[in-house]
Amino acid sequence: MIDFDLRADLDHIHSSFPPAKHLPIIGITTNYADGDASIRERYYQQVSEAGGTPVLIPPIENIDVMINTLENIDALILSGGADYNPLWLGKEPKKGLGHINATRDLPELRLAVLAYHRQIPMLGICRGMQTLAIALGGEVTQDIHTQIKHDQDADKNEPTHSISIAKNSTLYHIYPSEKLFVNSFHHQAVSNTGDRFIATATAPDGIIEAMESTEYKSILGVQWHPEWLEKAGLALFEWLVKRATEFAAAKALHQRILTLDSHCDTPMFFPQGIHFEQRDSRILVDLHKMSEGHQDAVTMVAYLPQTMPGETFADIAPFKVEGPKAYADLIFDKIEEIVKANNKYLALARHPEQLYENKRQGKKSIVLGIENGLAIENDIRNVQHFAQRGITYITLCHNGDNAICDSARKSINTHHGVSDFGEKVIQEMNNCGIMVDLSHGGEQSFYDAIDISKSPIVCSHSNCKALCDVPRNLTDDQLRAIAKVGGVVQTTFYHGFLRSDSVKASILDGVRHLEHAIEIMGIDHVGIGTDFDGDGGVCGMADSSYMINFTIQLLRRRYSDEDIAKIWGGNWLRVMRQAQEMKIK
Repeated sequence: MIDFDLRADLDHIHSSFPPAKHLPIIGITTNYADGDASIRERYYQQVSEAGGTPVLIPPIENIDVMINTLENIDALILSGGADYNPLWLGKEPKKGLGHINATRDLPELRLAVLAYHRQIPMLGICRGMQTLAIALGGEVTQDIHTQIKHDQDADKNEPTHSISIAKNSTLYHIYPSEKLFVNSFHHQAVSNTGDRFIATATAPDGIIEAMESTEYKSILGVQWHPEWLEKAGLALFEWLVKRATEFAAAKALHQRILTLDSHCDTPMFFPQGIHFEQRDSRILVDLHKMSEGHQDAVTMVAYLPQTMPGETFADIAPFKVEGPKAYADLIFDKIEEIVKANNKYLALARHPEQLYENKRQGKKSIVLGIENGLAIENDIRNVQHFAQRGITYITLCHNGDNAICDSARKSINTHHGVSDFGEKVIQEMNNCGIMVDLSHGGEQSFYDAIDISKSPIVCSHSNCKALCDVPRNLTDDQLRAIAKVGGVVQTTFYHGFLRSDSVKASILDGVRHLEHAIEIMGIDHVGIGTDFDGDGGVCGMADSSYMINFTIQLLRRRYSDEDIAKIWGGNWLRVMRQAQEMKIK
């Protein structure tokens, strides 16, 4: 008999509270052979040593099981093992192909793509790196023929060849050296990383030994086996656990706060017959992507293109309608149809309280807005009409002057700011509880609207002119003026408003504009309005599924939970509430 007192052991565990500190959950894919799902102990020992909770994931094809697994882990290790069947790449097998494992292939390829969509941190090891490549647009060589031996006969913990590491890569930050000695047990290898990854380490023969995400995702693939390299290998597992801890914190924060995007143009794609309930590749915002990015709410606008001299609205309208008002109503009808068809998961929200109630019920929210006051059709009564439909804001103009005001772009200074009719429109918007949106407004229109409006104005999707000098962006003086009246400016993710040079814009540029606005205005006057499905969408913030990555960027910069809640909708909803409280009963 073992001399062991289980009760005393448990009493020790329960002698304080909580009984254990939280450790992020790290899923590890398992091997499969002879009816057994198994994994080398080195994997889960390294995870445990790095501060994670290892959980083994068997190769099950059931989608419900797979998605439920992903919903409960904070990071994923795609482990090593047998070769991939080259038929997955549309290629015939070569003589050098080793043993394949058909039971693993499909579940792991699916798992990699689903985890990628959910922004889950991933570490691919050997076969796992090849999983990432095959699943996400790369290619794999079936059998390596070079002067370097990649399938070693030495002990597994013995490094057998060197690799060169790219400076400024994730791997270089983990191992601050341009050269590393690794072990190697493979004859398949990634030959093309695809667009979603970049090679960051190579062997002397040119074989790709590591790759990482090009989209600021926490995804890393290595061709060697760090689980056998003890302390040297532990560094990679510690990196993954750190990223998992970060991801878990962001998920928990999104559960506690409301996350709202103040501007998207998804209705522009309605003529294509899009499916909001599907992960529709034609649009950047749908139920799947909102769920994957842990996003609660989005303001969908009825965008009305501005007519030019000699045009009628019917000439340029995507649907056959009588005029701008009818077109906006048609868009809202179609949004209401989408909500009705998905009412178990989706609801409209017209007030801040409805947004919070929808979140409590586990539903995503769609808020309504109008982009271009052209929809009013020179009839002040239509402001009340749209208020009754639940519109929360109207962007006074778009690209080109209208009857309300002059635009920031394509303006001929028709009114030299806000027109007399525009002044009445703003006053009626105040009376109806509709926010006044000055994105797209010319500079004089901007200052006129501030003077006219009794409620704080907003810019639903605008950036900082000090960082990107284009007419649509706001000067520092404009930012200060909005802050002075209690309004908000929502950072947007259109390349042309983020950078004025030839460098590809990214999520980091969005952070840069947000932080500049915070420096000028203060934390109480900023937010996010992506312009997805309009012109918005940049590397690292490509669609709604990436939303949680922006939160991770803020957490890395030590923003408090309270400040992140303000950025993700708290400030916007404060102004919405103020506007609605001014509404004439």
